[in-house]
Amino acid sequence: KREVAISSSLPREKGWLTQHLYNYQGFWYDNHFLGGVIWAQQHFEARPTDTLLATFPKTGLTWIKALSFAIANRHNQDLPRHTLLTKNPHECVPFIEFFAYEKDPISALHALPSPRLLSTHIPYASLPRSVATSGCRIVCIVRDPKDVFVSMWSFISKVKYTDSDRPPVSLEEAFGLFSRGVSLSGPYWDHVLGYWKASLEYPNKVLILKFEDLKRETEPNVKRLANFLGCPFTPEEIDGGGLQEIIKLCSIESLKQMEVNKSGVFRMGTQSSGTVENSGFFRRGEVGDWKNHLSPQMIERLDRITEQKFEGYDLKF
Repeated sequence: KREVAISSSLPREKGWLTQHLYNYQGFWYDNHFLGGVIWAQQHFEARPTDTLLATFPKTGLTWIKALSFAIANRHNQDLPRHTLLTKNPHECVPFIEFFAYEKDPISALHALPSPRLLSTHIPYASLPRSVATSGCRIVCIVRDPKDVFVSMWSFISKVKYTDSDRPPVSLEEAFGLFSRGVSLSGPYWDHVLGYWKASLEYPNKVLILKFEDLKRETEPNVKRLANFLGCPFTPEEIDGGGLQEIIKLCSIESLKQMEVNKSGVFRMGTQSSGTVENSGFFRRGEVGDWKNHLSPQMIERLDRITEQKFEGYDLKF
């Protein structure tokens, strides 16, 4: 078991699902996730050809994984037998922090052929040093925090830990914690700003996509993603329907209907105690679903915090 022993010196708060969340380098993690973060910082070696999909939880990572995987591998994938039909996007694009829970994590990472497509929920300031020194690409998707909160609260009820049988917190209690920044990989606003500032400093290496833009203007944003990944669509591919094929294959509606995402189970590392059914990664995938769950007071509070935190940055949802 590779989970770290949590130092009693770390600040802690009540967890949403686990007993506690611990503050490490300014961000909050449960015991399981923190073990993966520290392992990645100590052992992950980025390659210049890597692409890291780095996001706050529940911002659209499953969708961006499917799109990125399909774009990067489109020349060696036959659509009727596409890997996404038999593997969940999180299997296709593994989390670097979950390698901590493999039997031989370093060998497992080294065995992945270049160019590697990887993912993480680790904040920018806490990324392994090699990510910056290697010059690898980073793609970050951001989303309205109101939708992020609702999606995160819905998701935690689907995660199972064999070493924890605590019921998840109520919507109201989770909202209070989220508003104070206490959530997995939170504070949300600090997490987003870390990658946003990096994209301003290194625009050729860090790409920010907004979930809302990807929903409203899918085609131009998928083209933008492909260009950044170094896999641009040719005019012939676009005219021949190749771009639309990938958009359709990777749509949230399409992913939901795939048999692997209806029945499979995702384990957070082979030696991990955490599991979630593949279907748990797919909810409504809509913009503005928060209207169905949050009170006017909750909406006003999150909007006020977001306006204060993002003041001076061109970050609006």
